[in-house]
This record gives sequence, C-alpha cells and structure tokens, in this order.
Amino acid sequence: MTQRVWDLPLRLFHWLLVLSVAGAIATGLAGGNWMSWHADLGMLVAGLLVFRLLWGLLGSTYARWSAIVSAPLAMGRYLRGEWREPGHNPLGALSVLALIAVLIAQTATGLLAYDDIALRGPLARLVDTETSLWLTDIHRQLKNLLMLLVGLHILAILAYQLRGKKLVQAMLHGRDTEMAPEQAARGGSLVAFLFALLISLAAVWALQQAPQWLEPPKPATPPPALSW
Repeated sequence: MTQRVWDLPLRLFHWLLVLSVAGAIATGLAGGNWMSWHADLGMLVAGLLVFRLLWGLLGSTYARWSAIVSAPLAMGRYLRGEWREPGHNPLGALSVLALIAVLIAQTATGLLAYDDIALRGPLARLVDTETSLWLTDIHRQLKNLLMLLVGLHILAILAYQLRGKKLVQAMLHGRDTEMAPEQAARGGSLVAFLFALLISLAAVWALQQAPQWLEPPKPATPPPALSW
C-alpha cells in the first residue's frame, strides 16, 4: 500500500528549483545578453530558498528540518544496510543540506555582486565596491562547487533508479510503496503553505525594490543666486 512521503509544496519547490538552477547556470555560462535572465532566475532561486527554509518548519513530516538534520546521525545503520526509514536516507539528507547551503551562499553573493560593467546585485550597495567585486569572484567560483554537487546528486539518483528505488517517481507523485500506514507524512496544511508562499513573494518583492531603497540620496540642489 502506498503512503504519502513528499507533500505537494515540497515537490513543486523541488522541480522549480531544478529548472531555475539549471537555467541560472546555463545563462551565467552564456553571459552577454543572457545575464539579465541569469539575474531574474537568481531572484527566483532566492524566493524558492526562502520558501524551503520556512517549509522546513511548517511542512509535513519528511519535509521538516528536524527529519533532514537527524537522518545523518544514523549513517552507521545506513552503511550496514540497516536503514529502513522513509524520507531522506542519511546520504540523501547530507546531499540536501550541502546543496541548500551552497545555494544560499551562491544566492547571497549574487545579490551583493557587481561586475564593474553593467550588472549590479540588488543588495550590492550594502557593501563597498571592492567587497562587491570580491563577492562577485566568489559567486563565479562557487558555481563549480554547485555543479559538482548537482552532478553527484544526479549520479546518486541514477544509481538508486538502477537498483529499483524509484526516487524520481516518488518526487513526482509523492508516494512510497514501502511505507507502513503509521509512517505516512502528516502536516503541511494549506494555511502553512499560503503563509510560506506569501513570505517568499514578499521577500522577492523586497529584493526587487532594494536598489531604489538603497540608492544614495541625490545631492541637494544649491539655491539660485540672488540677483539684485
């Protein structure tokens, strides 16, 4: 009997993140006129990350940070072949944590970046130009680590698929055929989803408005000289 393991908001987040990260990497590598798309996709990733951080507190059982952070503690059982729990296995949980951490760092450096030509991150004025240029270089270098982690993640999923563990299908329909009824995911209400979505949209809107809010004040216009 199949049981729910991944809730719909988590699955939507997952596939939107896949598409937006792939697009951000591709447009960043292409450069040129594609950089405006890169910036927009980066903003989408930022909103998705805000949603995921909140959904880790408000979502259903196996979407919560408590389940993800605790899974690696059972690494010994997993390596001995004794892991039978639903949700992320210890290696999968480590992969999720690593990807989220790198994506947060990549997004943060992008928001503060400045390429000294045209593109400026919405929060770049929070730091001086030298720091912003340094963060831009970090942003460029981090993409290599991100692509490495994504590649390892894909290889691990393919390995599980070949062993008959249908992880891709589970992330599409959200169900697991090997779970007991009492292990089914619970929680993650519609109200919680709408709250997390609203906060995420507000965060993206605030980032879009940040360049105007952070724009330095224009120098005061000197009063006209009096003519007698």
